[in-house]
Amino acid sequence: MNWTANLLAPLRAHPDRLIALVLEQARSLETLWREQAQWAQEKAQAVAELQSLREALWQKNQELLRLTEQLEAAQRAAHRQAAPFRRPEAQRSAQPGRPGRPPGHAAAVRPKPAHIDHHEQVPLPACPQCQGPLTDRRSLTQYIEELPPVRPVVTELVTEEGWCGHCQQTVRSTHPLQVSTAVGAAGVHLGPRALALALDLNKAKGLSLRKTQAVLADHFALRLSPGGLARAAQRVGRKLTPAYDALVAQVRTSAVVHADETSWWVGGPGWWLWVFTTPTTTVYLVDERRGRAVVTEMLTGDFGGVLVSDCLSTYDDATPRQQKCYHHHFQAIKEARALHPDGGAGYLDQVSALLRTAMLLKALPPEAEPGRWEACVRGLEARAERLLSEPRLQPQEEKVRHRLDKQRDHLFTFLRHAAVPATNNQAERQLRPAVIARKISCGNKTKAGAQAWQVLSSLAATCAQRAEPFITFLTERLPLASARPP
Repeated sequence: MNWTANLLAPLRAHPDRLIALVLEQARSLETLWREQAQWAQEKAQAVAELQSLREALWQKNQELLRLTEQLEAAQRAAHRQAAPFRRPEAQRSAQPGRPGRPPGHAAAVRPKPAHIDHHEQVPLPACPQCQGPLTDRRSLTQYIEELPPVRPVVTELVTEEGWCGHCQQTVRSTHPLQVSTAVGAAGVHLGPRALALALDLNKAKGLSLRKTQAVLADHFALRLSPGGLARAAQRVGRKLTPAYDALVAQVRTSAVVHADETSWWVGGPGWWLWVFTTPTTTVYLVDERRGRAVVTEMLTGDFGGVLVSDCLSTYDDATPRQQKCYHHHFQAIKEARALHPDGGAGYLDQVSALLRTAMLLKALPPEAEPGRWEACVRGLEARAERLLSEPRLQPQEEKVRHRLDKQRDHLFTFLRHAAVPATNNQAERQLRPAVIARKISCGNKTKAGAQAWQVLSSLAATCAQRAEPFITFLTERLPLASARPP
C-alpha cells in the first residue's frame, strides 16, 4: 500500500490535477463508447446489407433456374414439332384412352361403287411359281376407282348481236355455257362447272387463290392467274347477291340466331367479320363497325327469336330475348380460380354448380312433368338471386359475380326455349373457317373483294350445313341463259 500512497500523495497535494485527470479519463471513456456504438451500428448495417445481398442472390438463382427450365421445355417442344393447337402439357391426361372410335362402333368402309365402267377378268390357270395345277379355286372381287386424264372440253362459241328498233337497244344471243359476255382480249372464259370448281376450292375448301390456280393448272390444264380468279369471284359475288339477301331474310325469321365477330382486314386493319348463323343457314358480314348498330341492322327491330352470343356489351339490349354463352362463363370462373387464394373453394364452386345444374336440367325432357320442371327453373332463379345480389369482398369472386349479375336476365333463357342451347358453339364453329382463311390471306384487299367474300363464303357455309354440294349450287346459277337453246 505504500507505493499507492506514494503515488497519490502528489495528487492530494494538488486536487485540481486530480480533477483534471479524472475528467480526461471520462472523456476518453466517452470517446471509446461512441466509437463502439458507431462500430456496432456499422456492423448491423453490414449484416443487413449482407442479408439483402444473400436474398437477392437467392432470387437471381431461382430466376435463373426458372429460365433454364423454360429454355429446356422450349427446346423439347421444338424437337417435338408440336402442332399449333397442341394441348398444353398440364392439360394432357397421364393415361390417355385408346385412339380411334370406341368399341362397338360401326366400321367405316368405302361404299361399293354405284356403277362399273369396265370389267376385267384375271384368270389363274396354274401356279405362277411352279406352273402346277390348282384346286379349290375361287373368285376374288375388287373395285378400283381411278381418275381418268382430264382434258378441258373447249367450245368455240359464236353469238350474234343486233339493234332492236322496238326496244331501242342492242340485244345478243346467249348460250348456257356463258358466264360472261366479254370478247376480244378477254374472250377466253371458264365454263360454269370449271368456275364453280375454282370457287369451291377457294371458298368451301379453304385453298388460297394461288393454290387454287395451281390445282386448276396442274390437274385440269386450266390456265388463269390469281388476279383473274379474284375478279371472276367478284363477278360471281355480284351475280349471287340476291341469293345472299335471301339467306339474310332467313336468318331474320329464325327462332334462334347465334352471333359472333372477329377482327378482319380490308386493305388494312380496323375491319370486323361478323357471323350470324342458325343450324341451317350462315351469313357472314364484313363491316368497319363493331357496334350494336350492326346487330340491329342485321336482325331488324322486329326480330322475334333468341340471340345467342358471348358477353360483349355490343349485344346487350340489341334484341329482347338473349342467351349468353355458358362456355364463356365457365372460362371466366376458371380464370378466377387460378388467382383465388383457395382455388375457388366456396363461392366459385357454388356458382359453377348453379350453371352446371341448369345444363343438366336442360338435358331432361320438360314434357314429362311440366309442373316439376317449372319448379326447378324457379329454384335455379331463386338460387341465382341469392348468389348474385350481394357484392363479394374477394376480388375474383366479385368479378365473377358482377359478370353473371349483369347478364342475370340471360342466364336461363335456354331453359324456357327448347331450340336454344346453353353455349354459342354454333357461331364459334362457323367462325373458325373464316379465322383460318384470315391466317392465310389476312382478309381482303378491297371492298369489292370483301363483298364477294362474304357472299360466296356465306353460300358455301350454308350449302355445307344443308349437305348440298357448293359446286352444284354454283353450276346451276352461273350461266347467263337457261339450258334451253338460245
